[in-house]
Amino acid sequence: MQAIEILERLIGFPSVVGTPNGEIVAWIRHYLQSHGAIVTELPGPEGDRSNLFATIGPKETPGYILSGHMDVVPAAEGGWTSDPFRLRAEADRLYGRGATDMKGFLAAVLAAVPVLAETPLRRPVHLAFSYDEEAGCRGVPHMIARLPELCVTPLGAIIGEPSGMRAIRAHKGKAAARLTVKGRSGHSSRPDQGLNAIHAITDVLACARAEAERLTRGPFEHVFEPPYSSLQVGTLKGGQAVNIIPDTCEAEFEARAISGVDPITLLAPLRAAAEGLSQLGFQVEWRELSAYPALSLAADAPLATLLRELTGLEPLAAVSYGTEAGLFQRAGIDAIICGPGDIGRAHKPDEFILAGELLACQAMIEALGRRCA
Repeated sequence: MQAIEILERLIGFPSVVGTPNGEIVAWIRHYLQSHGAIVTELPGPEGDRSNLFATIGPKETPGYILSGHMDVVPAAEGGWTSDPFRLRAEADRLYGRGATDMKGFLAAVLAAVPVLAETPLRRPVHLAFSYDEEAGCRGVPHMIARLPELCVTPLGAIIGEPSGMRAIRAHKGKAAARLTVKGRSGHSSRPDQGLNAIHAITDVLACARAEAERLTRGPFEHVFEPPYSSLQVGTLKGGQAVNIIPDTCEAEFEARAISGVDPITLLAPLRAAAEGLSQLGFQVEWRELSAYPALSLAADAPLATLLRELTGLEPLAAVSYGTEAGLFQRAGIDAIICGPGDIGRAHKPDEFILAGELLACQAMIEALGRRCA
């Protein structure tokens, strides 16, 4: 099958983050097995979605991982000019939800599988396809934990997020959390008889603002824009009417961390401030939503050199968005980002990828196969 035909099949599966993904997993598994790949389906704890891990070549020697996620963000936003889950081709543009982020990479990988299968590989090429990346990389940790039983420690992992086929060596880490504060409702004319949850949560919001300002003073890592870790309040919900004491208020916080900084620690002062509200009679729930570490690969790392040779482009030092790459690196596997498409097209109506970008990615993967032969 050609890459465009495979992309059409993949986009046809509405594998929205947080929903069952059995159909797309089954199709990819059957396709890979038909070309002789060793395929392992790895169900997640949710029970209705799975990761996929496949090996082409000798699994007893170190090789390379091609990593991508099968889930996509929802397509409920307005502005689509066609069915987002049906591939539409106009000239060189291929439209559909996930075309760029990141079913285009999956299609290029799968299109290269027949060539890889026919190549006398001395080092294996592994495929690691995950679920729920768009929810903060929730699926891939379960697969990474199983890697020791699936393969010899790989030489490196290529994460195919859209990068214009230019390798990227670093990104920030991220953590997100949701705070729910519950007080006591009542008529606004008797504030002495209630507990105002919105008033209470302002202490945590003030802490968040102060921490965000403090982070601008460093430490710094100048490959990033901005060159420091950051923190923000992303959402705030609470109250029913102006004359009712609000008994519940909810806020969501996000932190992004430079290399060497655990993003969860950036939220610790907020959590401490929140837990202090319980002494005032409020019920407090702090829930971590997602977390992944930063990626930082040295410019002279063998994997960076390999991607420079495969693409003919000098790797970019860093980007602002996050990926699963940092999780592979934390597990002791060098990782780098390189994939087709432009991140600026992702998560938007009429998301698209260029046919030429698919072919360039497929050519890079086939060249990797020749290097492994």
